[in-house]
Amino acid sequence: MKPSLPLMLSLNGGYVDTAGFLALHGLFTAHVTGNFVTIGAALVHGSSGIITKLSALPVFCAVVVAARLFSYVLERRGLAVLRTLILFKVLLLALGALLAIRLGPFPDGDTWPAFITGMVLVAAMAIQNAAHRIHLASAPPSTLMTGTTTQIMIDLADLWHGVPEEQTAAARARLSKMVASVTWFAGGCAAAALFYKFNQTWCFILPPLLACVTWMQSAQARAA
Repeated sequence: MKPSLPLMLSLNGGYVDTAGFLALHGLFTAHVTGNFVTIGAALVHGSSGIITKLSALPVFCAVVVAARLFSYVLERRGLAVLRTLILFKVLLLALGALLAIRLGPFPDGDTWPAFITGMVLVAAMAIQNAAHRIHLASAPPSTLMTGTTTQIMIDLADLWHGVPEEQTAAARARLSKMVASVTWFAGGCAAAALFYKFNQTWCFILPPLLACVTWMQSAQARAA
């Protein structure tokens, strides 16, 4: 595995989640459980997007199941599973960008253009989550930073308190990977916010390009 592959996935994860949140009335495309919070806020404040947010979790789950079953088919045929899954993510992100640019901006999060665009982006990030979990399990998650940040703080506390030498080495190695993952994810969030501010839905052009980079990295990793 190329060390930069999980980092690029984190960058893309942060970017797509932030861009989706800004353009689609608070929809989390990669961190779908956060949609329950925004559903509550929408109910209280009367904002839009409730139907889209309610649909995000079942769509996400269905795509993860489909990706896992499809990976078994690819394995039986001797095909590159990770590379193929990332290719499907590239195609979905490209479709999401096309929909966002052609149909956006979205004044209401529950209109069919916003719904379709949101579900395509949710499906793309579901594939990323599934592919990462199955094939890059040793790397920190590329979309969910709460657990990663918690582990960073625990490792820092352990190093400050003092632990056996073998645990110290493991904690430092884990810290290096996790801090990098959080940093790249945060960078993706910042980039999405900046691009959206000045380009609105055209900001969705970047994720499929970033995903193409990860697709090429996965091919290189297989060749190596």
